[in-house]
Amino acid sequence: MEPRAQFAVSADGYDRFMGRYSEPLAPLFADFAGVEAGTRVLDVGCGPGALTTELARRLGATGVSAIDPAEHFVERCRARVPEADVQRAAAEELPFENGTFDTALSQLVVSFMRDADTGVTEMRRVVRPGGAVAACMWADGEMEMLGVFWGAASTVDSAGRDADLRMRYRKREELEGLLERAGLEEIRAERLRVESEYEGFDDFWDALRTAAGPIGSFYAELDGDQRARLRDECRSRLGNPQGSFTLTAAAWAVCGRAGDAA
Repeated sequence: MEPRAQFAVSADGYDRFMGRYSEPLAPLFADFAGVEAGTRVLDVGCGPGALTTELARRLGATGVSAIDPAEHFVERCRARVPEADVQRAAAEELPFENGTFDTALSQLVVSFMRDADTGVTEMRRVVRPGGAVAACMWADGEMEMLGVFWGAASTVDSAGRDADLRMRYRKREELEGLLERAGLEEIRAERLRVESEYEGFDDFWDALRTAAGPIGSFYAELDGDQRARLRDECRSRLGNPQGSFTLTAAAWAVCGRAGDAA
């Protein structure tokens, strides 16, 4: 499925599914990228605005620009950070001049770009010489929610296992290679850890039913019996929780410096 089509879910649905993780991840990622007061930054693939909101808190909204190809996410991000420059655009064609920003960041996005190499090269183009480009994705095997779902999915339909295995840029070396190919220098990496609390199993399941990305696409293709089996298998893999519970997640973050040559 076309990557953009995988995100044809409501902003509220996305927040229930992934916002509960991306919001606590945002300050850790901004710290890692070295975002400082007085700089100008770009959020590439802003979604409903988790990272954009954190950047605006640190820098003031007028120092923040953001793009996303999904109009409904752009509208939600604008509502959250009305003074920021939020535009509908793709990472592969950023609507900014060379050297516009001090830092360009992409949180949980590069795996879903049509062409990640072009997207990161564009991020490098729009930062000034010496500026930073940073990206992060959930680390392979270290995001409990994804592990529970895809493990359960593989018992219902083998396509579930295949969909998970096809996901790129979930390993440190893949992300480092992405930045290296874009010509970035002094590349460093760090594992960022977050957690999310669920009120109960229904909270977990309801979030998955409105999920974006490969999970949402996989779920949409199942029939009623398969969905019921998937629900039961997820509950079992979580230990049949009777109350609230917490799941953890770790993301690999990489950051590189743009050299003098644009």
